[in-house]
Amino acid sequence: MFKSTRYLYSAARRPPSARPFCLTVSLTHPHDPYTIHREYWDRYEGVEIPLPHVKIQAEQQDVHSQRLLKVCGLSDEEIPDEAIRRARRAYFGAMSYVDDNVGKLLHILKECGLDDNTIVVFSSDHGDMLGERGLWYKMSFFEGSTRVPLMISDPRRLAPKHIHQNVSNIDILPTLVDLVNGSLDTRLPMDGNSLVPYLNGNVNGMAKYDTVYGEYCGEGTVAPLMMIRSGHWKLVVCPVDPPQFFNTKNDPHELHNLATSTDPAIQEVFFSFMRDANARWDFTAIHNQVLTSQRMRRVCWDALRQGRFESWDYQPNEQASNKYIRSNLPLDELELMARYPPVDAMGREKPRGQAKGIAWGE
Repeated sequence: MFKSTRYLYSAARRPPSARPFCLTVSLTHPHDPYTIHREYWDRYEGVEIPLPHVKIQAEQQDVHSQRLLKVCGLSDEEIPDEAIRRARRAYFGAMSYVDDNVGKLLHILKECGLDDNTIVVFSSDHGDMLGERGLWYKMSFFEGSTRVPLMISDPRRLAPKHIHQNVSNIDILPTLVDLVNGSLDTRLPMDGNSLVPYLNGNVNGMAKYDTVYGEYCGEGTVAPLMMIRSGHWKLVVCPVDPPQFFNTKNDPHELHNLATSTDPAIQEVFFSFMRDANARWDFTAIHNQVLTSQRMRRVCWDALRQGRFESWDYQPNEQASNKYIRSNLPLDELELMARYPPVDAMGREKPRGQAKGIAWGE
């Protein structure tokens, strides 16, 4: 938040001819572990914290969920209602913390006169089961884990509306390019579609895009776990597990697996999804690629642990000499860095809102 605040003030000082800015603000909240500052914990004092809608015993869980419970060390644990409420209360507090920080950034945009010409995108990388179905964290394709917020604001041309069709975070890139009248490089493959037609109210023209795909090969999996969500139908398929097929409109809590339904109409839809999955993914090849990647990274990990440890994670390079007051910078630039709003030679405040840009984050 500190760096983002500083960045926005710096962007606001630039002249109208400057290149538009693009700022990514990544907040780790809300996330496990379920803890939050006292201020946000206290906001929910006396508030009735709801318990999960669905409770499923470990032995009745689907195969993947049973693996997740073992991975998380919860397969033999019965979590008391009080502990569930406290975890959820902390999570709610974390969401309020994010709300407040996003509000601070929006306030700065308004203060700097950038609020009416900056595109703002708000999203998240995953949800949290928060005890639903007896599950916690992410790592599954149930609604609590996969549904995330996606809000797009462009005050210049977008009226408020709610899009009910299936969209994905991979749609953000082509959408941003479209919103700023750019063009995608056709030499590179591009998953996702621009949501601008949706944002402009052209729902019918986007009907063929009402499908999203999910791929998961992380914790709790022993083979690729894939999802197809189209309309109200959702298929979850893994070569070593029985498939799951849900109608999220009729069954929002995903309690009735329709993969074994004898209804001819449902069978027809189910098998069409299965054909799509098998045509889209070579499960054997993906599985082998994952194993090869694991083995290669294990060799690197073993080597990195010899002698002085060196992480292969990205290490941001901070050039402090270009960020703070330094004598090597031109005086005019130093003065701009030292105050906001900028003033002219007579000390009169210059007009605000001359910069333009995109701000988005999770």
